[in-house]
Amino acid sequence: MKWIGNRISYVDTPEKTTIIITPERVGIYKAIIGAWFFMWLTIGAVMIWAWDTFEMKANMKDQLTLLLVIFLAFWLYYAVRVGRTFFWLMYGSEFLKIDKISLSIKTAIKKYGTSKEFFIENIDKVSLSIPKSNSLQAAWENSPWIRGGERLTFDYKGKSIRFGRKLDEKEAKLLFQLITKRIEEQLKKKNK
Repeated sequence: MKWIGNRISYVDTPEKTTIIITPERVGIYKAIIGAWFFMWLTIGAVMIWAWDTFEMKANMKDQLTLLLVIFLAFWLYYAVRVGRTFFWLMYGSEFLKIDKISLSIKTAIKKYGTSKEFFIENIDKVSLSIPKSNSLQAAWENSPWIRGGERLTFDYKGKSIRFGRKLDEKEAKLLFQLITKRIEEQLKKKNK
């Protein structure tokens, strides 16, 4: 097993190349997001308990019900967003596999996730997407509550496929070189 930086490991054999990208393992980020997530769940549980307990006693039953439904819709949206980010930081990984036929990408929490295959002959324009370090986009993507910020992109049958979450510029460039080299090698082997 070889390493690119602290977060990218890969195994290279003549038949295939397997790459694993893990999220940043910063303990304070995990603690902050975990505290935020569990406090958010507590707020939702208290609101559901209050709705169940006080709904029949309120004079303004219809207005209270409407207010609580709207609040819980927003609450659920953010509970899912923050929960996905928390579990991504704790257990997430991106798995890439390049073989003679395809490039497979699997974004998973633990081992649970779906793998998507992209035939090598249909992959076009592999490129890097690194925002300027002092831009609003860079600040947003580097914040701990955001999972995204994919750094590598390729075109596949008219769609843009992105992967490599929150890689720094050096790691992204080295991964880009590895992937483009392996894709070219596999295409040459296939065309022989």
